[in-house]
Amino acid sequence: MTQNRMLSGGFKLGTFSTNCSSGMTPTQAKERWVNSWDNNLALAKLLDAAGIDFMLPIARWIGYGGPTDFHGGVLETMTWAAGLLAATKDISVFATIHTSANHPVVIAKQIATIDQIGRGRAGLNIVAGWNKPEYEALGLSLPDDHETRYGYAQEWYDLIRKIWASDSHFDWNGTYFKGIKGLKGDPAPLRGSVPVINAAGSPQGREFATDNANFLFTPAIDLGRSKEEIAALKAQAKAKNREVGVLTFSHVVCRPTEKEAREYVRYIVDENADWEATDNLIRLQLAHALSFPHDLLTQIRFGMALGHGGFPLIGTPDQVAAGLVALHEAGFGGTTLSFVDYVKEFPYFAEEVLPRLTKAGIR
Repeated sequence: MTQNRMLSGGFKLGTFSTNCSSGMTPTQAKERWVNSWDNNLALAKLLDAAGIDFMLPIARWIGYGGPTDFHGGVLETMTWAAGLLAATKDISVFATIHTSANHPVVIAKQIATIDQIGRGRAGLNIVAGWNKPEYEALGLSLPDDHETRYGYAQEWYDLIRKIWASDSHFDWNGTYFKGIKGLKGDPAPLRGSVPVINAAGSPQGREFATDNANFLFTPAIDLGRSKEEIAALKAQAKAKNREVGVLTFSHVVCRPTEKEAREYVRYIVDENADWEATDNLIRLQLAHALSFPHDLLTQIRFGMALGHGGFPLIGTPDQVAAGLVALHEAGFGGTTLSFVDYVKEFPYFAEEVLPRLTKAGIR
């Protein structure tokens, strides 16, 4: 069994959304991310060799429209994770799973299988649901209330854990899953379970995350506010005798000079943003954002067009490293990284920024 990097210490670094077309950047620039299997495989090997901790995909079923149909092309996450775990040695790879679209008995078996493929390096990102058009595309109804969504997700995950923990056959009659008879899961993941991520903003979602997840995923908008939020989340978990790390997501534009980095941002956003896809993304993820004051809306649109709203890490290697150290000092246990072109841009980050993080003592 291989060590799962998500279960060791240090500030975690991963990548996000490489299984989706354009990655995290709704831009029309010609070098925007192509989410082919070959590109994902090449990136996974680069990340593995550099000691990056994990890869996290987005489960998506329809895109956001616009000239690029941002996230219109997507590699399914369970099979994506299986392939990458087979092709790497040390990096952890997550499968992102919508609870309502995937039966827990099937998912329990699939996660146990990919954990064997990766010799203990699999992870599970649980999504309780938010994107109504995707549910409609699947012929499903998205409950309006968070209590139902997370009540369903809780029973979904409880059943998975029961399958992994049981040595004998059992029946299950719950609120959402009924009439299950003579069930037994074999094998279980190599450690009995796998690291779990959950992104949650609502009070119900954060109860779920602090009850079940190893890591809660949340944006870093203002680091002063984040510091208070993280302390509250950790206290919430501690009251349940649990420890939960808090992760965020970041977008990197790292160049030898700040001028080069800023010019590239202008090229990606000001000259080439897919504004139609960006506004569709804002409309779905931030229901009332389009009615915000103009200056705040401009800031939101810029952040979404650059990196899906991720914490901006823009500038020289020193500046990017300082931004990552600031996230660590705010209390985050790690962050995902996105680039316009992951394979082209990551090697410079690995060569220049990673040694600075080691020197700073967070890696």
